[in-house]
Parts: sequence; C-alpha cells; structure tokens
Amino acid sequence: MSVPRKLVVEADGGSRGNPGPAGYGAVVLDAADAATLAEAAEYIGVATNNVAEYRGLIAGLKAVKELFPDTPVQVRVRMDSKLVVEQMSGRWKINHPDMKPLAAEAASLLPASSVTYEWIPRERNKHADRLANEAMDAGRRGERWTPEASSADLETTRPPALAEQLPPSGPPGDAAAGAAKVRAAMAAARPARAAAAAQAGTSASPQVGWGSAPDLGEPATFVLLRHGETALTPEKRFSGSGGSDPELSETGRDQAVSAAEAFAARGVLQDIVSSPLRRCRQTAEAVALRLGLEVRIEDGLRETDFGAWEGLTFAEVRERHGPDLTTWLASPDAAPTGGGESFAEVAERVSATRDRLIARYAGRTVLLVTHVTPIKTLVRLALGAPPESLFRMELSPASVSTVAYYADGNPSLRLLNDTSHLR
Repeated sequence: MSVPRKLVVEADGGSRGNPGPAGYGAVVLDAADAATLAEAAEYIGVATNNVAEYRGLIAGLKAVKELFPDTPVQVRVRMDSKLVVEQMSGRWKINHPDMKPLAAEAASLLPASSVTYEWIPRERNKHADRLANEAMDAGRRGERWTPEASSADLETTRPPALAEQLPPSGPPGDAAAGAAKVRAAMAAARPARAAAAAQAGTSASPQVGWGSAPDLGEPATFVLLRHGETALTPEKRFSGSGGSDPELSETGRDQAVSAAEAFAARGVLQDIVSSPLRRCRQTAEAVALRLGLEVRIEDGLRETDFGAWEGLTFAEVRERHGPDLTTWLASPDAAPTGGGESFAEVAERVSATRDRLIARYAGRTVLLVTHVTPIKTLVRLALGAPPESLFRMELSPASVSTVAYYADGNPSLRLLNDTSHLR
C-alpha cells in the first residue's frame, strides 16, 4: 500500500456586508515544505460569511482531488472559521438550512478518515484570506479572478514552516520544485505588473493605519460631517430630535458651502446619506448640489431626543432639572427629563444604523451628514472607548471626521473634528 501524500488545505471566505458581495479563497500546500501546489478563488455574488467559508473549503478539497486523483492523501484543513471547523469535525450540530448541503458536499469529496480540521487565528490564514479578497475585488470590477494576477502567496508571511509542524511526507518531489519555480516566476513578473497597473492608472491598495494589513479589500469609509450652525448653536443650547427642528443660520449655510467645495476638490465621495432633521438635510443638499449626487435619508442618524431639555442651555437645565442632569452625566443609561433618549439607547440605534450602512456601502466612500452625538458615538465605538468619552471630544459645527470599516470587522479612525475647510 502506498504512503498517503500529506497535504494542507488553507481556506477562507468573506462577505462585505454579511450578507453582501462575497468570495472565497483556498490554497493546497505540500506538508513537507509548505510549497504552494494549487490555488483557487472565486467571487460568488451576495452571500454570508459562513456560506463563503464553506465554499472555500469545498474548493480546496476539490483542488486536492484534481491534483491527486489516484493517490491516497492525508489532508489537514486549516481555517479561521470556528463554525466550519467544529461542524465538519462533528462537534457542533449543523442547524442552518444553507449550511447543511454545503457541509454534505465537503464531506463527500474525500474519505472522512483522510481529512482532519484545525482552527487557526486569522493572521495565520493570510494566503487564503488574500485570495478571497482578490476574488471579491475582481467581482466588483466585473471580472473573474485569475491565478496569474494573484499576489497572495508572495505577500504571505507564514508562521514557522509547516514542515516544522507536520510529519514529513518524504523528500520534496517535482511538484514542490515546480511550485518554487512558479513563485520565482511570479516574483520576477511583479515589477512588470506594477508598471502595467501604473500605466493603466491603477495601483494596489496602500497600507492604511499602523499595522493594518493590506489584504482586506477596500473598506466602507464614512466621512462624518456635522451640520452647520443654527441659531441655537452659538448659545450652546440642547438641540436634538425632539425640539423645533431649526434650520441653518446664514453662518451655517456658508459652512455647508465651504464643506461642499472642499469635498469637490478632494473628489472622493460616492454617496451622501443624511439625518432627516432640517439642519442636516440643508447641509447635505449643499454638498449634493456641488457634487451632483443625491441625498438619501437615514432616520438612524438623527440626534438624541433631549426631552424637556430641548432649547435650554446647560445652566438652565442645571437650574430646573439638577438631579436629573447629575444622573445623566454619571450614567449612559439615564435619560433626559421628560422621556428623552439615554446615550445607551442612542448607541444601540447608531450601531444598528452603522451596520446597515456598512453592508449597503461596502467598499465605498460615503458622506454621513449627522449630529454631535451620532458622530461621537461612531468614534467611541470605533475606538472601543467608554461612554464617558462622549464628554471628552470636541466636535465643531461643519467639522469632518472619518472612520473606515474593514472586511474583518475592524474600524480605523482616520480623522476627528477637522475644520481646515472653514478657515
């Protein structure tokens, strides 16, 4: 009986929205020296992360069958999806109707005794993750992923070689040597691809932020514009969603125009979404008129309802509702007098709105015209900061802040309270 060929399959899948535009990636490696033997990736349209993960697994196992149709194999599947690993290992029950046929297909490809499953952290699954993102990027351009254009293997830094982690399967053979030649050829061709991309006016996504990986695709980027001044702004009066819905003052209209000119000069905005309140709609319409875009209204971006405090200054609230104000300042669960919203309630509303918008605008740069509390809440949540941080941020009228949301769920705060366009 021949000795089984020992292989590793690394697979991954992703969805920019969950559900949203999705794709998978899979790579077959020689267990002896971690040489790449085969790669697979595909854009699969709108799907969930879990569906994409299973599709990546199936693609990896199919690649093994195509490579070694008549050779016994021993395959170690490595994935960063705990759900897929546990379900395929038989430790978790498969309840979701979308998962059952996918798991059955994966189980049918190779004998159960020849496949084992191992969970690995995301940072150790970069090759397959990169392939999945390349496939999604290609799908967004209306193209199909091709291995010739891939840089996944070249940009992967593996943990200690798989040869040190797995039992050897014998000396490297022709397949491993061939894979090494392919990698060398791809490396030699890389400058030419870069030159071609430059000539075509395209470029690879730059690294963004400290230590952030360049293999997560284009983020959903929210450019957060606070509305311009109203008559209540200079007097520092509570102005939420339960008051008189003031319009922009003359200064506020000028601020909106200045913001519009700055955005036109940068040329990066693709969509505009606004709070339903008049001061935000007027600000958003000024930008939309300059950029030739439409304004979409999102109720979740409205300001906090300050209840009986609407229209009052801080000193007036202290005088009339002192105990309630003290409690409100001390607890995010406390609401303003008269049935207003607590900061905890606003955070729940804003986070749900954020998730919807990330799904809707995956990979796009969107202007969100909103208010002090929603913007501060988005920044706080992005940083993982405590609720009391809301009182420690300055947010000027018509100021710009920016948060980017990547495919792995991690946000990146890029800008806070920029007013340079108003000077």
